[in-house]
Amino acid sequence: MHGLLDGRRLSPVQRRIAHYLAEHLDEAIFLSSVELAERAGVSQPSVTRFAMVLGFAGYPELRQALRPMVMGGAAEGPRESLLRGAVDDEIRNLTRLRERLAALPLKELGEALAATEPLPVLGLRVSSGLATTFAYYARRVHPDVRLLTHGGSELADGLHAARRAGAEWVVAVVLPRYPVEVVRALEYADKLGLRAAVITDKPGFPAEVVLDAPVGDRLVFDSHAAPLALAMALVEAMADAAPLRTQARLEEYERMTDETGTFLVDPP
Repeated sequence: MHGLLDGRRLSPVQRRIAHYLAEHLDEAIFLSSVELAERAGVSQPSVTRFAMVLGFAGYPELRQALRPMVMGGAAEGPRESLLRGAVDDEIRNLTRLRERLAALPLKELGEALAATEPLPVLGLRVSSGLATTFAYYARRVHPDVRLLTHGGSELADGLHAARRAGAEWVVAVVLPRYPVEVVRALEYADKLGLRAAVITDKPGFPAEVVLDAPVGDRLVFDSHAAPLALAMALVEAMADAAPLRTQARLEEYERMTDETGTFLVDPP
């Protein structure tokens, strides 16, 4: 079953179908598309579209291809649990990132981002979480980080204001599924004269600098262990680019948190 899915970008609905098939393959090969849809909790047209995404004319053809896996021939071995398989995929993603780190322009980009002020950070929809995390840590080492996680005119206003204040770069997190509004925002940023650095999963994303790391897609929704590690590596590069400022800001932050009692001294 996994061989059919390799290299496929499935929607959350399609992943539910794939998960049901993987868990109940010996039963599913005897189900109609209507029955499979009911068991998987999706619509019947979704089952048909799933089969077509895998390259089959329809579900009957897919079911015929799956039967030898259960009834002899290309039988699969014992299947790991779904969660264990997802974690294993993320380990592979992190390994791939580790092997490519030397080829990524982290040092040069870290120096450029450390020097630009303010630094707008953009992330919409699912990408807003990683953008928020990146901005949170970047603020510890950079004096003016501006987080943009709302679309519409507010996003255009934020980019325009940052440029007028002296920004030269924008960092954008763009993870699947890719919002059209992000692409438009980056086009607008380019018109403003902002250079774009994008954290994404696709090496060919249209931006001046692309830092790409694969996402985990075994679960219903993507997991982002490798992009998160890449974002933290970029914060590290920013810190290294301005060591005296970094030291002063971190020490000031520690004094502030001590004075205000921000964190628990002895966690329960």
